[in-house]
Amino acid sequence: MNNQAGECVESTGFQSALKQQWQIFLIALAFFTRIPIPADTPYSAQRLNQANRYFGVVGIIVGIISAAIYLMAATLFPPALAVALAMICSLLVTGAFHEDGLADVFDGFGGGWEPVNKLEIMKDSRLGTYGATALVMALGMKWVTLTAIAEFSLYLPALMLIVMNTLSRICAASLIFSYPYVREDQNSKVKPLANEQSQQDLWVLIATGLIILLLLPLNTALIVVLVLAATRFLCGKWFEQQLGGYTGDCLGAAQQITELAGYMTLLALL
Repeated sequence: MNNQAGECVESTGFQSALKQQWQIFLIALAFFTRIPIPADTPYSAQRLNQANRYFGVVGIIVGIISAAIYLMAATLFPPALAVALAMICSLLVTGAFHEDGLADVFDGFGGGWEPVNKLEIMKDSRLGTYGATALVMALGMKWVTLTAIAEFSLYLPALMLIVMNTLSRICAASLIFSYPYVREDQNSKVKPLANEQSQQDLWVLIATGLIILLLLPLNTALIVVLVLAATRFLCGKWFEQQLGGYTGDCLGAAQQITELAGYMTLLALL
């Protein structure tokens, strides 16, 4: 009887833990995308903080949706248009969340002299010349790179969309573990998410990345990891030099920069 009671308690505890992780994942999905989740999903600042562990899983979902749009469009239109439609789909699914961070970072870093000035500019909802230029160039280079990859194989961009949407988000989220959060950015819309990370969060991110790397040949995967690790390091040092740490906008910018770096690396390897 005691053994049965113990097993029942253990089973209930496991189910409770699994349910909690599912709810945390749903919070991550709602935060990083426009995909609706059940309205009764429990929310707290702590759970939002833990949601960064599923940043890579959200990337898999965004990548699969974008890849599906690309493959369907490629049956009707030239690859260049199919890539464009996949990119539009990604923007709609995420609400241009990370692109907004990229534009804010370039506006702030380009237009401010001191960290406090840069942070004020980054919080401004208006788009400046630096941000607009960075956004146009980043999206343009992404389109050109994926279109060039399609010349080698019509189906390869679909794979790349899944892989790089995942790995780039892992790189961005992992910056939370390595660099200080800029406390002057207390009013940031992403403050609850971007101020701490546990070892468990980091290991979930790493495990997600290792799983998605299985889609690539070993040599290619190793080179991609090295390039993305170097890009992540440079982004982190750049944010630290400019602000003394990172903000939520910096994480969005890092995601966009590492995603583009990954596409360019894969194209170079072809």
